[in-house]
Amino acid sequence: MNISALLTSAGINIGLCALLLSLYSVLRKQPGNINVYFGRRLAQEHIKHQDSFSLERLVPSPSWIVKAWESSEEEILSIAGLDAVVFLRILVFRLWVHCVALYIITCSACILLYFEYKSIAKMRLAHLIGSPPNPSHFTVLVRAIPKSDSESFSDSVKNFFTNYHSSSYLSHQMVFKTGKIQKLMNDAERIYKGIVLLKSNQLHPRCVPNKLTCGLCGMSDPIVIYSRKLESVERKARIGDSDSFSEPKECASAFVFFKTRYAAIVASQVQQSSNPMLWVTDLAPEPHDVYWSNLWLPYRQLWFRRIATLMAAVVFMFLFLIPVTFVQGLSQLEQLQQMFPFLKSILKKTFVSQIVTGYLPSVILQLFLYIVPPTMMLFSAIEGPISHSGRKKSACCKVLYFTIWNVFFVNVLSGSVISQLNVISSPKGIPTQLAKAVPRQATFFITYVLTSGWASLSSEVVQLFALILNSFKRVFCGGSYDSDSTPSFPYHTEVPKVLLFGLLGFTCSILAPLILPFLLVYFFLGYVVYRNQILNVYCSKYETGGQFWPIVHNTTVFSLILTQIIALGVFGIKHSPVASGFTIPLLLFTLLFNEYCRQRFSPIFHSYSAEVLIKMDREDEGSGRLDGILEQLQAAYCQPEMMVHDILDCEDGNSGGGESIRCSQELHKAFVHPALGRTSFSRLQQVLLWLSLLVTFQERNASK
Repeated sequence: MNISALLTSAGINIGLCALLLSLYSVLRKQPGNINVYFGRRLAQEHIKHQDSFSLERLVPSPSWIVKAWESSEEEILSIAGLDAVVFLRILVFRLWVHCVALYIITCSACILLYFEYKSIAKMRLAHLIGSPPNPSHFTVLVRAIPKSDSESFSDSVKNFFTNYHSSSYLSHQMVFKTGKIQKLMNDAERIYKGIVLLKSNQLHPRCVPNKLTCGLCGMSDPIVIYSRKLESVERKARIGDSDSFSEPKECASAFVFFKTRYAAIVASQVQQSSNPMLWVTDLAPEPHDVYWSNLWLPYRQLWFRRIATLMAAVVFMFLFLIPVTFVQGLSQLEQLQQMFPFLKSILKKTFVSQIVTGYLPSVILQLFLYIVPPTMMLFSAIEGPISHSGRKKSACCKVLYFTIWNVFFVNVLSGSVISQLNVISSPKGIPTQLAKAVPRQATFFITYVLTSGWASLSSEVVQLFALILNSFKRVFCGGSYDSDSTPSFPYHTEVPKVLLFGLLGFTCSILAPLILPFLLVYFFLGYVVYRNQILNVYCSKYETGGQFWPIVHNTTVFSLILTQIIALGVFGIKHSPVASGFTIPLLLFTLLFNEYCRQRFSPIFHSYSAEVLIKMDREDEGSGRLDGILEQLQAAYCQPEMMVHDILDCEDGNSGGGESIRCSQELHKAFVHPALGRTSFSRLQQVLLWLSLLVTFQERNASK
């Protein structure tokens, strides 16, 4: 281990971390940055700007750490949901496991895993029982509906479920393919927001109308520019793309509504047809979580998409070996001097060599890793998930596998596997090779914790990208707040990062225990930082009910088994067969423990119990709420583009804008209902904005 290179990297990262955290404590006090650092509170609690100047605003302070630390778990659960609590519990669980040296680590980890699994499973059940009535509990998504020459898809669905689920079937809602309308809606929403924003800025006494200079057409008013774009969209909607507003085509998918939760869950889990590729049923996602464009995909096409994305992900992983191999070469000074002889004189300088071998590798690898999450999100979207949360969960797994492979295994074995392919030709040699390779990469892993851990946490709390974007908006757009711009928590990037650090802590604990203090600081700092961000910055747009925890459990068990395999290699190198013999029962115990948890707790995260569902149905029926919930099911899953189609029909059949306004009011009533206790706001907002455009055009034409 190169101590001097390690100290150089540690000094740089510690200084950078302290600088960014101090900068954050000052920037968060400035009224102009409230959109960046208090987006969640601004959207939900409607806090106000404080323009009064005080010297305290320019002095760094740790008060935000105290506030984040003192907030209770119940408060975070009520603000951000169960997923945020589960993520914070992950940090606590690492924090404690790494405090303890092979049996002690395994036993403590298994005990903590068991109680955490049990606790989170109990919280999931409590969340299900205590949450407001959810339309998804009564709704089943049916795909691969067989095509019939004698009847439509809608009639086929009605006849099938009336025949086989006559006692529990309520109604259904077909899915329509309306891609052109969706594109026009998005264009209209974006342009309409620009006009509203500019008009509001002009009406504000402190704002001066901005003039944009174009090199081709000279000076022009942004409102004029946006209005012309709006007219173009309206022409496409009314003339150029008139076919888009003809009767939309039914897809082989539908939302089927049932009279009880129990009936819906039974229908979603039972095979409906002797052909498993027809009448495929799944419990529907929440209305605002539906990934509408993927519902149009033919079900038989999904298996091909999954294979294609799997192959693409594998190819991407192997292509990523190029930058990883380059990074590995930087950490080996001798190899670097052989590859680039002209750098020998520069690399002989102590400070330069320490920077190159101790700091640059982890920084360069971290920069390359920034492209991984968006790539995996793209792959997950192509797979065809039916919900946004399902896409994020799938991307989380892909990012996790990718980072474990490229950050741990490739870096550990690159010196032998890439250059000598016969190193692990025999499975018996894997433990020995891991035991030899892990200590050689201890310096890299510690600097990686500093760079990807400490430094990334400080940049997370400062929100550099959002801060720059907010400054740009304040200068050129007036700085008006848009609630839709409040980000959701990036579970697909942060969960894999935390689990990777857990794996590094387990595998290095017996060979390079110097990494443990750095990991402890990371978990402690991460616990405070993420609590602060969840409380102030991020909004929860959908909820999975803690379904990230099984991923955490499986990865932790894998880390334990990998640690035990490395220990077997260490005992083999030391020629200690007795110690190796005592390690084998530990492997078996860990596997048995994992199987027990899989049987005991895992089903709770993949299905609902009849006991809970029937109890909830009886309570709603006894209180009289059930009828109100059932009446609103179809409105909850009404396709946004179909609403636009209906509104346009309403507008075309009536002169003036009064009838259109009445339609928008009825639409709002359909989405907001006290029995449901929630609203699909983003979808509703798209439709209302589109309707506002039509009314605006009518008023302008009438004035002419």
